[in-house]
Amino acid sequence: MTSPTWHEKAANLKFETRSFIGGEMVELTGGHFETINPADGSVLAAISQASQADVDRAVADGLKAFKSGSWSRMAPRDRMAVLYRFADLIEDSVELLALLDTLDMGKPINDMVTIDVPSAAHTIRFSAECIDKMTGTTTATPDNVLHYTTREPLGVVACIVPWNYPLLMAVWKIAPALAGGNSVVLKPAEQSPLSAVHLARLFVEAGGPPGVFNVINGMGEVAGKGLALHMDVAKVSFTGSTEVGKLMMIYSGQSNMKRVALECGGKTPQLLMGDLPDIATAAKTAAWGIYNNMGEVCNAGSRLLVDKKIHDEFLFSFMREAESWVPADPLLESTNMGPLVTFEHQKRVLNYIDIGKQDGAQLAFGGNVPQGLEKGAYVAPALFTGVGPKMRIAQEEIFGPVAAVIPVDGIENAIEVANDTIYGLAAGIWTSDLSTAHRLAREVEAGTIWVNCFDEGDMTQPFGGYKQSGSARDKCMDAVLAYTQSKSTWVKLG
Repeated sequence: MTSPTWHEKAANLKFETRSFIGGEMVELTGGHFETINPADGSVLAAISQASQADVDRAVADGLKAFKSGSWSRMAPRDRMAVLYRFADLIEDSVELLALLDTLDMGKPINDMVTIDVPSAAHTIRFSAECIDKMTGTTTATPDNVLHYTTREPLGVVACIVPWNYPLLMAVWKIAPALAGGNSVVLKPAEQSPLSAVHLARLFVEAGGPPGVFNVINGMGEVAGKGLALHMDVAKVSFTGSTEVGKLMMIYSGQSNMKRVALECGGKTPQLLMGDLPDIATAAKTAAWGIYNNMGEVCNAGSRLLVDKKIHDEFLFSFMREAESWVPADPLLESTNMGPLVTFEHQKRVLNYIDIGKQDGAQLAFGGNVPQGLEKGAYVAPALFTGVGPKMRIAQEEIFGPVAAVIPVDGIENAIEVANDTIYGLAAGIWTSDLSTAHRLAREVEAGTIWVNCFDEGDMTQPFGGYKQSGSARDKCMDAVLAYTQSKSTWVKLG
């Protein structure tokens, strides 16, 4: 007997439309919104959405659980054990979690099974391993004084996450927040609400106390804003657009001066210098860097700054590599490009392609709705050549499969063009010269730099940006510490 296909598994799937508060599934009171399958436009489910009263309830339950000490004062090794079981349960639920995100936002099913779900479990395990490594200090003092510092959780943390990696971005937030001993209220993007409640249920199944991990679905204007303005929320951790990130800072000042951690937009350059070690490898990596996840990646390498010495050779190699990126049904395991997240976003990306043409860039290929896929929110991978560094497609975040080749003349020009943007999330550098590599890594204004590779790393690597790409760092030990606060205790002896 053959195993059921992903289509057959999807057909038998039942969607949870409620949210999760206080350890229970809850029907919210703000009405309903539809979540749409972007591959064919069909309605997946009508999801109950939060009113302000639901926001208040979720925060109150989180605060109650925090003050009870059921999680915040649990012995470190016991808290670690819960998170390890949580990670195991995520891996055991790979098919369900993979299907939910694929149907919800169009991500290829193979990416979910091989990348997103395993990475989510790995992130939780790493955060768990940090718990008993968060130590305080004692300092040198006079003989009649004992001074020591300790780290304590913040309280209720609101995690507001985007739709491009619904499961993984949620875990990037909740894992360090939970490891720090906090309670969490997770607000998924309204475009991809399906997988978050299952995360919360798995946490409780793993032994997490009720009320520690809550999920509320809803609109950003109500649920997201309500959390950011809430007087009992100690921190907002937000990944999304720069525009909304700025609002998070305003809401913090208008309420209780809560901490705000931001990971926002990007317009990542790949600096391809004339002496790069291998044009074929650079071109293959650059194609992956912009077309992976349909270009819906905050650090997508959308600006290809190509030295004039290798411009034509690189362009030929890149165009050949791009042929392997073909939009198709995301439930097929062979697919490497699915649809964009919504039809609204499809229109936005297609509009930017029109803007590129109007501004004088040359569309080398793609940028259309692929034939036979008109029912979905698909856009064929696109490449613009002859792009000026001041053009809108070189300055503004498109968040789609659109690459822009910008010719540069040497190191100085490459640095100037790379830094000529409001963003500073990441950058790729390609060169055979060690001095050039280190100089560019120092001069390029970005929080994450890759040399002769792109978008690689592990959990020890901080991820976050400079300038208007945000202020926070995800992954790494520092990310866990950022969900705690230090306390200084000065004891007079004798």
